[in-house]
Amino acid sequence: MGHRAAKDTLITWQEQAAAAVVDADRLAAVLPIDHDAVARVARVYPLRISSHFLSLIKSPGDPLWRQVVPDPAELADPGGLADPLAEAAHSPAPGLIHRYPDRVVWLVAGRCATHCRFCFRKARLGKAEDLTDTQIEQGLDHIRRTPAIWEVILSGGDPLMLSDRRLEDILTALDGIAHVAVRRIHTRVPVTLPQRITPALTALLARFQPLYLMIHCNHPAELTAASTAAIDSLADAGLPLGSQTVVLRGINDDPAVMAELFKTLVQRRVRPYDLHLADPAAGTAHFRTGPQTAVALAKALRGHVSGLCQPHLLVDLPAGGGKVPLAPRYGRKKAATAWEVENYRGQRVRVNFPGK
Repeated sequence: MGHRAAKDTLITWQEQAAAAVVDADRLAAVLPIDHDAVARVARVYPLRISSHFLSLIKSPGDPLWRQVVPDPAELADPGGLADPLAEAAHSPAPGLIHRYPDRVVWLVAGRCATHCRFCFRKARLGKAEDLTDTQIEQGLDHIRRTPAIWEVILSGGDPLMLSDRRLEDILTALDGIAHVAVRRIHTRVPVTLPQRITPALTALLARFQPLYLMIHCNHPAELTAASTAAIDSLADAGLPLGSQTVVLRGINDDPAVMAELFKTLVQRRVRPYDLHLADPAAGTAHFRTGPQTAVALAKALRGHVSGLCQPHLLVDLPAGGGKVPLAPRYGRKKAATAWEVENYRGQRVRVNFPGK
């Protein structure tokens, strides 16, 4: 990829990104925090909150506060892991994670608009850099030499924090690899920095179909007028949209909250795709729930909201074991062809299913 000598013109989203709160002094000027406690945590896990997301916080400890304001509990997690999914062990090139045969995750960006305190790549917060031209070429070389790779997932950091030029370079290079049929971008930008979703960006992304955007959204309060306008513009450009959500203790581990979130997303043409258990990353123990909580959430949604509003419930196994679906148990085999099946009302019905 050629070196870009000229800098991109500073535009609104870049000014907004530069205005993010990145230290305890600036945060204390707008929120009633314990300054010394926040500063102590931020020295280990850096702080960054976009001005947009900061404006959504209504009170101390509310669902948005807890996602982004440093908490002393982050320093009390002796069992947490720096690399809970063993991504480094599955990396054949800088930033490239090749765990499954037909797809790779590519950490092309080092920056995020906002640092989420529950992030499973928390050890990288404020330390990772965007990939260099040389590193991009190394990743492309592995993809070109591996014809089994059918899909490339751009992640980071947040890929949409790259400039339009950089994104265009990467997507153009992938478009030139015949066996790469599908591209995907994992992003939280539409809800943390909606100003980034400019007409120029949507037009750029629309050129590289099929390109799926997976929007990370955890709570209905994140879906403001600005964020939904950004999401609408992506949908209007013809980009297929999905969402990812993490089950977070005390934030969204409630069926009513999840139902509102998923119904609102579907109304905005975003299909809920994955619902994850929080990974055992260092500094995140206070966010994590057990699988029984997540399964109960999934069961509470079944039959009470549209099937369009029900994502796959997944746990990502440690040591790079991959994603495994979790689901409530609705049927039990009682005889050779007879099952006892439970419906969404909790009623149990005995049903015969002839055949093997």
